[in-house]
Amino acid sequence: MNNWTDEKITVKKEKNVSTIMHAESIFRDRWDVLPQPQFWKQIMLLSPDSCLVNVASNRVVLKKMAIKDWNAQTEDQKNQLKANLRAQNGISPSEKIFVTTGKNDFYKFKEVYPSLSKGVAAFEKFGVDPWYAQAILLIESPGQLKKSVSGAYGAFQLMPDVARAQGLTVNATVDERKDFERCAYGSARLLSKVCIPEARKILDKHNLSYNENDLWFRLFVLHVYHAGAGNVAAVMNKIQPKIGSQQIILDMWQNTAGGFGNNSQNYSQLALAAQLILHDMVYEQCDEISACSSSR
Repeated sequence: MNNWTDEKITVKKEKNVSTIMHAESIFRDRWDVLPQPQFWKQIMLLSPDSCLVNVASNRVVLKKMAIKDWNAQTEDQKNQLKANLRAQNGISPSEKIFVTTGKNDFYKFKEVYPSLSKGVAAFEKFGVDPWYAQAILLIESPGQLKKSVSGAYGAFQLMPDVARAQGLTVNATVDERKDFERCAYGSARLLSKVCIPEARKILDKHNLSYNENDLWFRLFVLHVYHAGAGNVAAVMNKIQPKIGSQQIILDMWQNTAGGFGNNSQNYSQLALAAQLILHDMVYEQCDEISACSSSR
């Protein structure tokens, strides 16, 4: 059985005590200084009445504006604004420019926070790295028990067929995805039986070495969880990496293949941004933070 005690912290706020995973590896490996996580951090905290005009490839923000002002423009005016921003910032005409609206109406970190400790404990009980529980809870419909347009449901947003494959009952009268513990079980089992083995298989095929506790490996597994092993394998075949490192994830952010597109590229960026927001929230708002004592 793995022991993730060294990566956990105990957080106290008034009478509430939570055990969550710390974000030290983000800072140690300098993920926090990359423009992509910083961009999504802004978007997650930004009201949906605002938007950020940004460079698609590196998410550098060129302009912040009210979404009503953007929508009030004609297509010609929008294109002219983008052309002006390209000229002002020395950006190639071939470089895509995106307009991304704020999403703080979706990412409700205060609401999801109480479930993080439960998720960490559940995954650890099931013998699965609890970092994944925290990462998934923070980005998959956090704090809201809503069914997505694709049919995903529950705290870990499992699709019906995926949930059934992992032993959950989902039918016309019973949907175990609604139960936190059962949904956590399904997600943990999916990771341990499918996603992590498939991630290993893809990396082994390219003769890459890896440590499963490294952040880049965990982010790689998240891509398998989100996009599927086939699509991740496709983008890896395009990248043809020579070494197992953070660079693999950075290259995945710049490449598409098969069904691995823009949403897939964004997934690990969202995971990093959410962990950074959680880190700030904990250290700004909580009364006491301490490392968990190791039982080893």
